[in-house]
Amino acid sequence: MEKMTDTKTLVQEKYGAAARGVTERSAAACCDPSLRCCDPITTNLYKESEKSGLPTNAVLASLGCGNPTALIELKPGETVLDLGSGGGIDVLLSAKRVGPTGKAYGLDMTDDMLALARENQRQAGVENVEFLKGEIERIPLANCTVDVVISNCVINLSADKDRVLREAFRVLKPGGRFAVSDVVTRGEIPDEVSKSMLLWAGCIAGALEEQEYKSKLAAAGFAEISVEPTRMYTADDAKGFLAKANLDVEAVAPLVEGKIMSAFVRATKPQCGCSAPGCCGLMG
Repeated sequence: MEKMTDTKTLVQEKYGAAARGVTERSAAACCDPSLRCCDPITTNLYKESEKSGLPTNAVLASLGCGNPTALIELKPGETVLDLGSGGGIDVLLSAKRVGPTGKAYGLDMTDDMLALARENQRQAGVENVEFLKGEIERIPLANCTVDVVISNCVINLSADKDRVLREAFRVLKPGGRFAVSDVVTRGEIPDEVSKSMLLWAGCIAGALEEQEYKSKLAAAGFAEISVEPTRMYTADDAKGFLAKANLDVEAVAPLVEGKIMSAFVRATKPQCGCSAPGCCGLMG
């Protein structure tokens, strides 16, 4: 319990500071050296055509490791939920894709990020969006109300990923899709990296190994599970975040070569009646 509390506090502090940095200085959030930005796995995620219709601060506050809205087909009229929506970039992009008959929810636990996201929504003039305050381990939506759950490099920050995945399963409609970008590991990661709390806010230390991710999704009730690498860290890429964590760069960097990646994680909630046990979050 103490680890979960410490992790939550750390994430709130770091991402709250990032939001304030954007709001107060109109500076990119990745200027915060304790965050994961400005490295090969997180840069150039959005096309100019996507960014052109968005408020500048929505782009500056982007702290993701992928672009889930570009990797999942969103249909007009669908309801989308973004777990850990931050400054709102993926929510606003989703709202455009589902159109005025659809709805895009953003869920975040950080007041500063929510304030920034709501201001970005106001500037964008998008009405089919609602930003909710809450934790991704306790989604404040009813069973079977969402067509698609997305997230961008946030699930790895949770200290209780099993609960996050069960909650995502619960709120999805039968046949609903789970489509997130996340940092995922492949094989064994050195203890110095996996145990470093400093790296939790940088997406690395909390990342699941890909087979474990698949197993947790299956345990939550999901089917059609896949993990597709989108960008892979090399030893040279890793040197920056290892140095920030005060680790022995030359010794550790070669040990993470090809083992840390951003990935697109897909899964589907099986088609079944909402009264069926295990279908709509009734697994307990």
